[in-house]
Amino acid sequence: MYTLKKSLGQHFLKDEEMCRRIVASLPVTEGMQLLEVGPGAGAITKYLLELPGVDFKAVELDTEKVRYLEQTFPAIRGKIINESFLDMQPPFAGSFSVIGNFPYNISTQIMFRVLDWRDQVPSVVGMFQKEVAQRIAAGHGNKDYGILSVFIQRFYRVEYLFEVGEDAFNPPPKVKSAVIRLTRLENPLAVRSEKKFTLLVKTAFGQRRKQLRNPLKGFFNKEYLQDPIFTKRAEELSVADFVALCEHML
Repeated sequence: MYTLKKSLGQHFLKDEEMCRRIVASLPVTEGMQLLEVGPGAGAITKYLLELPGVDFKAVELDTEKVRYLEQTFPAIRGKIINESFLDMQPPFAGSFSVIGNFPYNISTQIMFRVLDWRDQVPSVVGMFQKEVAQRIAAGHGNKDYGILSVFIQRFYRVEYLFEVGEDAFNPPPKVKSAVIRLTRLENPLAVRSEKKFTLLVKTAFGQRRKQLRNPLKGFFNKEYLQDPIFTKRAEELSVADFVALCEHML
């Protein structure tokens, strides 16, 4: 048996149909490499281990869960990395997809790590707290659209797939959940300076209720600040708009 650790944000899936649905959302190809983040008690792991022609690994911080998984699913022995996803090196050479019921307390950090590895990660299927999933998937003009939306959608197409009720988990979380899928874009939008782009987006959304001319006035010359785009608020700009603005920064 195993214990649930609140400190690790552990809420394990118990709805088998939902587990199968999550696994079915993953684009599977012969010979692909796959990493599961936070397998916990193996709710979706047991289905992932059955995928034909897939080189599978899992990363799990909780040593007790590692022992449980190895005892319960012998096929996983030698495939578990016992450390934090946020501290590990890429588990494969070459491309690998990522799947998981992500620990909600670090799910945003998981996404930023995926962005660090974007050249290696063509697709992600993940379950998040519903509000985080909505932020990742939101388009411009939506109140949920923000920093996370822009950073991720510059490199990935995001699909909001389905929601998962609290009663599908043990213990039931106090929040609703949702599953999304990320597919890497063939032609992501390039910028001259990643540092400037990051600063631009974070500053714009730091005062999201104000017209852009106010928070961004120190980043552009006075003439360019007369452009009508600066009368808009951050959430009204598309990812492409932010990329275009970045090209004019001082």
